[in-house]
Formats: sequence, C-alpha cells, structure tokens
Amino acid sequence: MSVTIYTDGAASGNPGPGGYGVVMESGKHRKELWEGFRNTTNNRMELLAVIVGLETLKFPGTEVTVVSDSKYVVDAVEKGWVFQWERKGFAKKKNPDLWKRFLVVYRKHKVRFHWVRGHNGHPQNELCDQLAVAASKQAVLQVDVAYESGEAGLFEE
Repeated sequence: MSVTIYTDGAASGNPGPGGYGVVMESGKHRKELWEGFRNTTNNRMELLAVIVGLETLKFPGTEVTVVSDSKYVVDAVEKGWVFQWERKGFAKKKNPDLWKRFLVVYRKHKVRFHWVRGHNGHPQNELCDQLAVAASKQAVLQVDVAYESGEAGLFEE
C-alpha cells in the first residue's frame, strides 16, 4: 500500500494564530485533517502537518510520499540535517519537541519527500493551505504548549 500525504501550515503574524492542513490519498480513499492553535509559528505548523499525517497511518512500513511546500521540512529531511541535529541533541535548534516526535513516526514508515512551490496552483497544496488558514481562524484554538512555554527552542523564528 502507498499513501500520498499533502501538507501545509500557516501562521498569521508568525508567531500568531496558526494551523495545519493535511490531505491524505491512497487509491480511491481520501482523508482531510486540520487543527488550529492560538499562538505558534508557520514552521511548527508545517512540521506538525507532516507528523499528524504520518501518525494517522495505520500500518507500519507504509510507503509514503509527503508533498510539502516547506523547504524547512523537506530540506531538513532530504538533506539529512535533522539526523545531524539529532546526533547533537538538537542543541540550539528550533522545534526539537516536534523534530523528536517526527523522527519516531518517520522511522515507522518508508517515507520520501517531494517539494512543491506554494501558492502555485497545485490542487492538493492549495486545499491544504485553505484548511490550515481556516483552522487558524476557528473560534476555539488549541494551545501549542511547547511553543508557549518556551520548550520549542530559544531560537524560535
């Protein structure tokens, strides 16, 4: 079985209210996920979208293509930066809480990444953006506890 996970994140003000959007497709099956947070950053939402998509998968070893417009996320994985950060204990790196969570679920599957230019007419990317922005504007928003407590890193964007 193979799954394509399209993701996007948004934050108004950066930091500010934010959200993520995920569209998962496998054959004729499709699932949409989204959630909003009262105070967060765009990069946290981009990464959280990928994490939530991967955590939603039911079967270990699933072949996954993650399609994202986030150079932050795609380059960190595809260029191997996150593995170097991990070896160094994420010293002076942003979002270690999310990167650690990502690595756990990433290692359960066969994941590859594909970067697409944002706001460029890619249907699923546009939908993810709409979901992320709408999630960030909900009346009731979640608390990004790690970000608001400062545990997300002293060097937050």
